[in-house]
Amino acid sequence: MITYELMLLLRIMPKPEVKQVLQRTADQIFGKGGFIRKIENLGTRDMPYKTSSHGMVHKQASYFLYEFNVPPSSLADLLDEYARDVDVIRRRIYKKREPEPFECTLQEEILPPPYRKDVQDMIADAKKHDKPKFQSNTGLDYYPFQK
Repeated sequence: MITYELMLLLRIMPKPEVKQVLQRTADQIFGKGGFIRKIENLGTRDMPYKTSSHGMVHKQASYFLYEFNVPPSSLADLLDEYARDVDVIRRRIYKKREPEPFECTLQEEILPPPYRKDVQDMIADAKKHDKPKFQSNTGLDYYPFQK
């Protein structure tokens, strides 16, 4: 199955109520045949802008991130159930991407710029795009009759 990330913004509530909301959202994932890999609490923060949800205006929210696996056909049902939940302000599901492999060696980074491979490639690429100089038997490197 594909791994997804669910970003939930919950209204400000006491901890026992937050626990109930998290349990309720997790049960909906389990009900669709999925399983949860990780739940991360990102804390309570000010929202970037005021958001109205279920007839209330919210300026702060509790941010939670679920990492879970579920069949792709049940994503729309999950979003629909979370939209009806009064305690959920915003919800988004993203497909989790694997980080691109990044190879960095300290030895290359320490070298002065002219000796680095990427800088040498940029110089070689720039030389390809240089304009050809005027060639004639006059011995000048420019065309003397151009305005």
